[in-house]
Order: sequence, then C-alpha cells, then structure tokens
Amino acid sequence: MHAARRLPFPFPHSPFTLLPPFLRYLYVALIILAGATLAPLTLPILSAETYIRYQTALGFEPPKAENQNTGPLPQHFADEFGWEEMTRAVAEVYNSLPTDERAQTAIFANSYGQAGAIDFFGAKFGLPKAISNHQNYWYWGSLNYTGAIVIVLGSDGEGDREHFKTVDSVGRTYHPYSRRDEHFEIFLCRGLNQPLQTLWPNIKNWD
Repeated sequence: MHAARRLPFPFPHSPFTLLPPFLRYLYVALIILAGATLAPLTLPILSAETYIRYQTALGFEPPKAENQNTGPLPQHFADEFGWEEMTRAVAEVYNSLPTDERAQTAIFANSYGQAGAIDFFGAKFGLPKAISNHQNYWYWGSLNYTGAIVIVLGSDGEGDREHFKTVDSVGRTYHPYSRRDEHFEIFLCRGLNQPLQTLWPNIKNWD
C-alpha cells in the first residue's frame, strides 16, 4: 500500500501565497472586518432597538419581502415578533364568550403562521387548536367545527360577510416589530351559511 500523498496547505502557487506578507494580512483583516460589520444584519446579535439604529447608521433599509414592506425590521427578524401577543389578543376574545359558546367556537387563521402561533402558545391561554385553509394546515381539516361561531384571523372582514350572518370586529393584534401583514382586526363571525365541512374542500389556499 502506498501512503496517501499530502498536499501542502496553503498551496504554494496560489495567488494568495504569492502576495507580499503585508497584503496577505490586510486581505484577511478586511474579510474579518466585513464579516463583523455585516453579521448583525443577518444574525440575531443585537436587540431590535439597537439593530434599527445600526442599520440606519449603515444606510440600510429593510427590503421588501413577499411583495410587501415588513416594517422596521427585515422579514427574517420581523417573523420573530408578535405571535404570543396575537395569541393573547385572541384569547381575550375567546375567553369573553359564554362557556357553552366556547365549546363550539373555531379559531380560523388565514395563514399557517397565525395557526402555528395559536397551536404553540394557545394552551397556556386556554385556547383550542386552530384551523386554517393555508397550505398544509388545510389537510388537517375543520376539526369537526360546524361554523356556528368562528374567530377569524388575518382577514379584512369583507369576504367573511359573504359567508356569515354576522361579522363583528372584536379586537386587533399589533406589535411594533412584527410584519405589517400581521397587524389586523380580529373578527367574531356567527352563522356560517353552509356547514364548514361542506365548505372546506373549496377554500384551500396555497399562496
């Protein structure tokens, strides 16, 4: 057997090793400086308040994401805020209902993010699991709710009025650092005009 040939590192004829020593040190220093400068823009190193001041000092603005403005933070940071506050606002509506009504009240979310937040934070606020027509949540169905009473999230209320006898704005969710599309009214809807299980196959949303 022949011993594996060891390759020298760094390679003796690479462009980097042909540079004068001071330029090599300068090159490495610039890479480190650039990485240290840009790291807070992509990694959760700073508090939200400090991050906003930092990006302003560098002349950066949060880019649009998914065809919308995200607010003061870019989407990868904005997505970390507001979910528990939203769940608490929903719980205030849900827990204000009479006990017999709560048992038949569905929490319908128009996005998987909202539904996931309800499922994750909801137990400590006494909430049932959410239902949603968005992407894979649709496959989990309507959980045997009839549509008699539905708390609707992420809607402007107009479409809901086509399907329910009454639609009332009963709350609002907001967080200064969350995405702007997560600032919305909470609607309490009553009297779906057809059984929810009948409607369910027609409301799947993959956007």
